Amino acid sequence: MTRQFLWPQKTPEHLNCSLRRTKDPTDSQAGGNHRKVREMSSQNLDGVQGAYAAFATGDVPAVLGFLSADIEWTEAEGFPYGGTYTGPNAVLEGVFMRLGTEWDGFAAVPEEFIDAGDTVVALGKYSGTYKATGKSFQAAFAHVWKLRDGQAVKFVQYTDTLKVQEALK
Repeated sequence: MTRQFLWPQKTPEHLNCSLRRTKDPTDSQAGGNHRKVREMSSQNLDGVQGAYAAFATGDVPAVLGFLSADIEWTEAEGFPYGGTYTGPNAVLEGVFMRLGTEWDGFAAVPEEFIDAGDTVVALGKYSGTYKATGKSFQAAFAHVWKLRDGQAVKFVQYTDTLKVQEALK
């Protein structure tokens, strides 16, 4: 059974992006590596943006497909699902399934992306209503994605967990 998640209804082209700057290709000292760096950086940014776009349409299998088999997914201490999950199945069961069943309208809306090659940072806002209490919250987040060979190998969440905890009580 596929669970539907309420994620931003924005496609990557609607999101603000800060792209990594590489050496000017006309710079004689830049060498031939600049295009490879730019292409890989662009692929990583596209992959992360694609993961958010997949959430927006409820395509959880596509998001899981973007995660490497040995992904280390870290939810912030103090977040309801705080801790590190290893592997896509652990992320699915420990985070995604719980978000889909314990919250109404949970959303993670990225507003800006910072591309640093093999690291991409997404800045945005969480919101949702915790079903057990009926309380809502909003909190800013920073997601740090580490990538290798076009897949996410590490994810670290930073957010104001006090705001989330207030919704749980």
